[in-house]
Amino acid sequence: MQRSNNRDSDQLREVSIETDININAEGSALVKFGNTHVICTATIENSVPRWMRGSDEGWITAEYGMLPRSTNERMRREAAKGKQSGRTQEIQRLIGRSLRQAVNLKYIPGKTISIDCDVIQADGGTRTASITGGCVALFKALQDHHDDHRVIKSYVAAVSLGIFKQEVLLDLDYKEDSNAETDLNLVMTDDLNVIEIQGTAEEAPFSQDELNKMVDIGKIAINDIIEIQKSCLK
Repeated sequence: MQRSNNRDSDQLREVSIETDININAEGSALVKFGNTHVICTATIENSVPRWMRGSDEGWITAEYGMLPRSTNERMRREAAKGKQSGRTQEIQRLIGRSLRQAVNLKYIPGKTISIDCDVIQADGGTRTASITGGCVALFKALQDHHDDHRVIKSYVAAVSLGIFKQEVLLDLDYKEDSNAETDLNLVMTDDLNVIEIQGTAEEAPFSQDELNKMVDIGKIAINDIIEIQKSCLK
């Protein structure tokens, strides 16, 4: 199929990550996957959730949101609605779960690091971009504001895939994602072990072979993304 910018089926959009874009946060990054842009910040606090008090470990948590004009039509702020959507809560949990795999929590005892991911422009793949940029913001905060670098365990990155007209596509934009027969989000560490696979058949079930192909293509892409992450933090 003909893709935007004449991309091949297994080709990422242009990916870039810029650090230190927020002077107030301990760590920050602006991540771009094509026209999807997300600001990620990391905040270190000297406290842990109540249920963790007395533990010898710290905690990583995440919040996610989309600005009103990040999409084609203005969205109402969730704060104005008085509650978060189920989608927002699910994405926050995914980001938090993923980034807790990036660190050794025992080396941040008594601390909570909050990762805020704010989508300023959405064109598909906002949750995977948030994980990718959130990892950079997290590591930047730990490098600059934490004295025990043993806390950093492994880079974590994510990418979206899908099946459209029986063809596997990497890093779907919104138009592709909204028409795909299958949506899949893949999260992996820098040694290419899987943290999470979220796969949903929208139109028809997908086969084991198709799943394996998506994971194989995603693994190559994540390896490339992690190299971009590492280049930001030298």
